[in-house]
Formats: sequence, structure tokens, C-alpha cells
Amino acid sequence: MKLKKGDTVVVISGKDKGKQGTVQHVYPTTNKVVVEGVALFKRARRGTAGQSGSILERPRAIDASNVMFYDAKEKKGSRIGRRVENGKVVRFSKKSDTTLS
Repeated sequence: MKLKKGDTVVVISGKDKGKQGTVQHVYPTTNKVVVEGVALFKRARRGTAGQSGSILERPRAIDASNVMFYDAKEKKGSRIGRRVENGKVVRFSKKSDTTLS
């Protein structure tokens, strides 16, 4: 999986198509990612002694094939590649050819 925690991505399919967000969690075994502010669902929380119940909005994991890395230089989605520079493997944006952190 080429996406990492902290990457900015854009959703390319589904009900949240076009939204941007930051990757909060990556699940490489199931090929899913959790993106901030995307695929939110409501969860009812039961009240305990002294506290009232509430409704929480939490992000749900979506398939990594439905998101694309957001290239800030080109201001659109881009694929990510890997190459060796100075003996280290680095990621780079294929649209703008810039090295990623």
C-alpha cells in the first residue's frame, strides 16, 4: 500500500466523491483507510450514571482504491511511485514528479 498516515487524499468514488481529507489510519491487510471527515456514520452512546447519552459521528474505513493522493502542487489527484535516491527508497508524485516526505 502506497498511502501512509498523514497523507492528504481526495475521494474519487462513492457518496463522498470530491471530498478531501487526511489519512488517520491505514489497514494494509484489508486495503482500507480511515480519512478524516469522510464516510461518517452516527453512533448512539448510552448514558451512564450522571451523564446523558449522545450521538457521535465517527469516520468509517473505506477501500483504498476509492481514494487518490492529493498533489498540492497540481491541485488534483495523483498516483504515487517509488524510486531509489541516494540508496534510499522514496515516494514521489507521478503528476508533478515531486518527492514526498
